[in-house]
Amino acid sequence: MSSHISNVRPPPDALLAEIADYALNYSTPSDEALDTARWCLLDTLACGIMALQYPACTKLLGPIVPGTSIINGARVPGTAYELDPVQAAFNIGTIVRWLDFNDTWLAAEWGHPSDNLGAILATTDWISRNKATGTKLSAFSTQLSALDSRPAPTVRDVLVAMVKAHEIQGILALENSFNRVGLDHVLLVRIASTAVATALLGGSRDQIINALSHAWLDGSALRTYRHAPNTGSRKSWAAGDATSRAVRLALITMTGEMGYPSVLNAKTWGFQDVSFKGNAVKLARPLGSYVMEQILFKISFPAEFHAQTAVECAVQLHPKVRDRLADITRVELTTHESAIRIIDKTGPLNNPADRDHCLQYMTAIGLIHGNLTAGHYEDQAAADPRIDALRAKMTVVEDKQYSKDYLDADKRSIANAVQVFFKDGSKTDRIEIHFPIGHRRRRRQGIPILEQKAMRAFDAHYEGPKSDQLMSLFTDRAKLEAMPVQEFARGFTK
Repeated sequence: MSSHISNVRPPPDALLAEIADYALNYSTPSDEALDTARWCLLDTLACGIMALQYPACTKLLGPIVPGTSIINGARVPGTAYELDPVQAAFNIGTIVRWLDFNDTWLAAEWGHPSDNLGAILATTDWISRNKATGTKLSAFSTQLSALDSRPAPTVRDVLVAMVKAHEIQGILALENSFNRVGLDHVLLVRIASTAVATALLGGSRDQIINALSHAWLDGSALRTYRHAPNTGSRKSWAAGDATSRAVRLALITMTGEMGYPSVLNAKTWGFQDVSFKGNAVKLARPLGSYVMEQILFKISFPAEFHAQTAVECAVQLHPKVRDRLADITRVELTTHESAIRIIDKTGPLNNPADRDHCLQYMTAIGLIHGNLTAGHYEDQAAADPRIDALRAKMTVVEDKQYSKDYLDADKRSIANAVQVFFKDGSKTDRIEIHFPIGHRRRRRQGIPILEQKAMRAFDAHYEGPKSDQLMSLFTDRAKLEAMPVQEFARGFTK
């Protein structure tokens, strides 16, 4: 008796088709989403500019072969690099994630949707520059011929693409917890960037589906580089790797390369059976502009987002404890389940990537210094013996209501509380904060601080009046949206 395996190709997995239809056809984000995308673009670029101060980051930048460049290449903000769009996406994605200071999405799977800017800006700048010089994109591939008759992309195209990438990544994250099976959330950066980049390159519905199938075929990186005892700097360039891979897959697909329609659902060999323990990958709600509207900005501190309110509490307590650090007997941290699972960490911290994912370390810095900057994660700052002395006195407990509110789609709380106890029996007030300053509920309060954050980044990197010029680009949204991408990107070169 023999059995036969059907070799009839099925229709595309429904998820691939739904994402492709959205990436191809969605063009009317809410006004709130577009306005938030404007500030997200400013903040993401500012984070990238700040990262250029760190040699550990800049050593990874530039062309794969040093000294090479291409005509009409995509620019890397804050640098003089002009690169092919794949390598430019790696560069841009790496700098915007390096300091863990860009926007955040917290759900069953968390992540940083602005990481997708690597693919979006690299692709649109490359297209825009070539069109500005009269170069036909079909010269690179006949499959890109649709771009020859289209107008050059503007910053509005960038903002709409950002809304789409945020939405794909964020809605996939609402109920699909890849980290629970050991996979890293940058998988979703690759998925979102692949869909959006293929659409930007003029891909058809079928081509976007094909490209997405390749993105899922790649599987995912393991999360071990984010967790003790292996925490390391790969987590700072993993998004650059994912977004550049997305552009590569988009370009491969645009040569006419075939796809794999049941990449998710295929029995035994599909993503769900191989990598997701047989669970179905699903969208929790229809795709629109929900994620960009709800996005969380890291405005005040370059801290893993589950710790943002803890640091804010610590900074408020700083004036009460700064002269009594030696008299502290106990620091009580009350937090939510995700923070405990991800950043509740004891023992030696081996590098900056280890420290910026330690709840106790970040809280200690806030108590000692009344602030937290990227420099506080470096070895020199970490050598301060007061930090580990405070960490040793900290207890971390879960508040079940905090954990419940964290998962509530209407609240999206990220609550923490901090209280300090002293040898003489006295204690500070218990400072409790449910919503960090980058939360949608505090958007009006947060945007002016976000602008200050960007201005400081530009002032530290550029000379002369350029900071004011760059900031002025974002004051008039209509003018910004109409600007050709190649003109916008040129403004950020150095």
